[in-house]
Amino acid sequence: MTRPGRRSHRSKKKRITLAVAPVAAVAVAAALMNSAGAATASEVSADCSADSDRLENCQFVDVQFKRDNLGPNQRVSAVTDNCGSTATASKTFNVSASVTRTIQLEDGFTANADTKLGNSFFEIGAKFSTSEINITRDDKTTTLAFSRTDTVQGDSLGFFMWSAKRTDVSGFLRATYKEAQDGQKVFFSPGEGSTGVHVFYPQILKNGTPDGRLWLRNVKCGTPEASGIQNSTRALRAEPGFGEGGENVTDVEIPLSEVPAP
Repeated sequence: MTRPGRRSHRSKKKRITLAVAPVAAVAVAAALMNSAGAATASEVSADCSADSDRLENCQFVDVQFKRDNLGPNQRVSAVTDNCGSTATASKTFNVSASVTRTIQLEDGFTANADTKLGNSFFEIGAKFSTSEINITRDDKTTTLAFSRTDTVQGDSLGFFMWSAKRTDVSGFLRATYKEAQDGQKVFFSPGEGSTGVHVFYPQILKNGTPDGRLWLRNVKCGTPEASGIQNSTRALRAEPGFGEGGENVTDVEIPLSEVPAP
């Protein structure tokens, strides 16, 4: 007796293929290409700084400001040595300092006065002048220079310090390009509404003297503070601010009314 033969039944799997329509594929590729060509914040900064031919315009947009912002602490006279003497000494100091507009954005960032951005800085600065102070809006340098006789304490080093007062205006860059990128012509750095760009406008008093804080500093000889001063140049040493030098340092502020006008 023979067994009936078995018929094998194998299931057939269906393969599904997803195809993208040619028109849609082209649209996706074009979008990716346009996105890759969009100006980044760094490129906006670089193009504005270089006054690039790609730009139709570049402007600094101010968002907020703060007056009387004190700048770096600077040693602005030679150091007078009265070490080893218990008596005070009357010394003549030649004081010299200068102020100019500075821009804080990226290392090496500049904007010449004759560029689109430089002109924008000039226009923005104009509105921050007051009845007491003028604002240095361009790259002009204003100098503080005079001689003054003052008292150096016994067994001390004496020298003058200066910190300029500035109006800190913060905001962002708005660049308008001649050709559209990623479907638009306007881009920002660091971003629209940001306060990442700082422009420090020196404040100039009506008599032409830079506004700021000037003080005579006495440092006790034989102290670490005195050694640091004697072993460094004023251009390389970071000095503490007024009243921040510690127990071995005495600061006496000089009213700017005692500083002769240029």
